[in-house]
Amino acid sequence: MTMNSDMPPLAKLEMPVRAWSEAPETPVPKPSTSPLDIGWRRAILIGMTLLVGLLGGMEIVRSVSDGGIDWREWLVIALFVPLFTWISFGSLSALIGFLQLMQGNRSCDFPLRDATGKPEGRTAVLMPVYNEDVEAVFGRIRRMGASLGNRADQFDFFILSDSGPENGALEYRAFLKLRSEMVPRLYYRRRAVNHERKPGNVADWVRKHGAAYPYMLVLDADSVVSGDTMVRLAKTMDSNRQVGLIQTIPTVVNGRTLFARWQQFAGRLYGPIASAGLMWWSGSEASFWGHNAILRTAAFAESCGLAPLSGKEPFGGAILSHDMVEAGLLRRNGWAVHMAEADESFEEYPPTLVDHAKRDRRWCQGNLQHVRLFNTPGLHWVNRLQLLMGASAYLTSPLWLFLLIAAIVHHYTTGAGVAPSPWLLGATLIILFAPKILAAIWGLARRDRAEGFGGRSGIVASVMLDIPLSILTAPLMMLTTTMMILDILRGRKSGWAPQRRDVDGIALSEALQHYRWHLGVGAVMALLSIAGGGALGWMMPVAIGLVVSPLVAVSTSRTATGTWLAEGGVFLIPEEAMESRRKLLGERAAAPVVAQPLTGKEYIAMVTGVLRGGVTAAAQRLRYR
Repeated sequence: MTMNSDMPPLAKLEMPVRAWSEAPETPVPKPSTSPLDIGWRRAILIGMTLLVGLLGGMEIVRSVSDGGIDWREWLVIALFVPLFTWISFGSLSALIGFLQLMQGNRSCDFPLRDATGKPEGRTAVLMPVYNEDVEAVFGRIRRMGASLGNRADQFDFFILSDSGPENGALEYRAFLKLRSEMVPRLYYRRRAVNHERKPGNVADWVRKHGAAYPYMLVLDADSVVSGDTMVRLAKTMDSNRQVGLIQTIPTVVNGRTLFARWQQFAGRLYGPIASAGLMWWSGSEASFWGHNAILRTAAFAESCGLAPLSGKEPFGGAILSHDMVEAGLLRRNGWAVHMAEADESFEEYPPTLVDHAKRDRRWCQGNLQHVRLFNTPGLHWVNRLQLLMGASAYLTSPLWLFLLIAAIVHHYTTGAGVAPSPWLLGATLIILFAPKILAAIWGLARRDRAEGFGGRSGIVASVMLDIPLSILTAPLMMLTTTMMILDILRGRKSGWAPQRRDVDGIALSEALQHYRWHLGVGAVMALLSIAGGGALGWMMPVAIGLVVSPLVAVSTSRTATGTWLAEGGVFLIPEEAMESRRKLLGERAAAPVVAQPLTGKEYIAMVTGVLRGGVTAAAQRLRYR
């Protein structure tokens, strides 16, 4: 049932739902856009990963083998080796991306066409919404439409609402007002029954209107894509008839709280080398992130009718994390799926740790469903790997926790510690932090690039604050994800609550409600670490991170803190200094920040102020020139 519908005439497109056991009758050929040496690239990356994992495994065996190996040592080995190998894969992929960028190979093998002229095919720009801030959503639509200029006739905008009646009424009024002002055509409809959430929302549009549009550009409610980027994507689809999907790499913007500014800085500085590495080895079997991507509508319709999984939620029912599955199904039907670098594709990030965890709960359930799809017939092995990577993003957290528990059990049942050797500890730290260091080197390599991050001193100060914040929040994330998985195993399905996208601070009571278990587990771990002496002393940073979880959540949730750090040149991104992009990103895009270099004394005061949760007081004490 559809309500408040102002849509174009029906242009129906069949989108069959096929059983998961079905597969193409004959193997599909490798897409013509696939790099010729893609097999060698993957062999090099996987071979290097296995070699590093083997060396780490040999060292952990040597470390725990004094006096023989019993079941406790084997448990530690069985947990450590796959975790060490897995983080090695990500670090080596980033190393490859760093080498690509330092050689100037920014777009890897699939560059987008230029933005001159008009694309041949018409594109539908789809923005699914669910009880969002109406003014913010329609402001983004207005700015994107205006950025198209004289190419607007090739793009139609659709607001596909799953909102409730109250929010729907506000949306409809805003739609009527904006429709009269926009040059591109604007349409709106609201579903009264939110069948299958966002995937069902998009599929409903495809079946009713997809035949009229060769391409569809799928957004999230917080997405912004410039007119030039839309044109480049559509023209690239025009010239590559075998490509079914092009995923851009969105830049996180408009962060105001310390947490959001920290995450957008990390994405902006560290993201390029990670993305370049991912593009290098994924080739025409890239992934789909569900938004800021253009799809060939007919290819999507023939390939991506998602049947529900057997059984009940949380592991059965409708597919929640549909994007990676859809990428695999497109490739299974012979369509190439690529990632591409686009300068003006943007999204926003949750403003607090609490809001990030709420969003992650839905993603966790959806990605764990992928475990049931590993053996889907006809999937390319790289798509299976990406499904595994999506699930492992959550499954590795309980494995790290079990490794800590195994070390504690080993110590208190044998009297001997399981502390890693200095070589292995050093190697682990290098693997963990190498992507950050390499990204910082890339940012520092050119003065003009560094200026966007507050200059070279700004990059150094930001990375030096990012690292302790990352160390502090890693145990918090580990336990939060573990609790999510336990919640899912208990059969509790994820709800569908609207996201908070603009928050200025959370109360300590809210943080304590969400992190009370973290406090308890951290306190127990701290006591065990103290009682264990030097043998378990290496666990103390984890315990501290858990104990201070509520304070970290509160301290990083303040807008004033984020602004204060930006004024000191910390956690800046280039978009804040680019007038054209700030115009596209709207009122929430910060005015140009005049960053002033910090003295060494001021920098120490800043770091200690943030880490002890006293940022507001520290900000009042410091005066910048």
